[in-house]
Amino acid sequence: MKKYETLHLVKEEDLNHHGTLFAARAAAWLVEAGFATAACEHGNTDEIVMRNLQNMSFFKPVKKGTVVRFEGQVVYTGNTSLMVAVQASNALTGEMVIEGFITFVTIEELTASKKVHQVRLDETEDEAELQLRDKAVKLIAQRV
Repeated sequence: MKKYETLHLVKEEDLNHHGTLFAARAAAWLVEAGFATAACEHGNTDEIVMRNLQNMSFFKPVKKGTVVRFEGQVVYTGNTSLMVAVQASNALTGEMVIEGFITFVTIEELTASKKVHQVRLDETEDEAELQLRDKAVKLIAQRV
């Protein structure tokens, strides 16, 4: 599937008491990147709502001045849901710093009832993408 990218510069107001990226700010940026990905694949921002955030993990502390690249990619589709994997890396070094999975649901704009979408996973032989898809299936199995 296509990857969608956003960038954020970590500033003083983004830091916690340890001087590293505050988890809540990172979560907001992760969800924003996931929402943009889901909306672009679906084709309508008004019909996308977030259901949950799973397995958000930090791999390295992120310090002030770091440019963080968030890459989102749809890794699972149901009839009314989309799961987006978001991986965040240091844009200058390429080192992965955060990963998380966000599930979105498509809804009817006026009634807020679930709506079937037309997004389908494409065929891929990319090993990294296949691993993300496998993680998504395992996360869904844990919820049941």
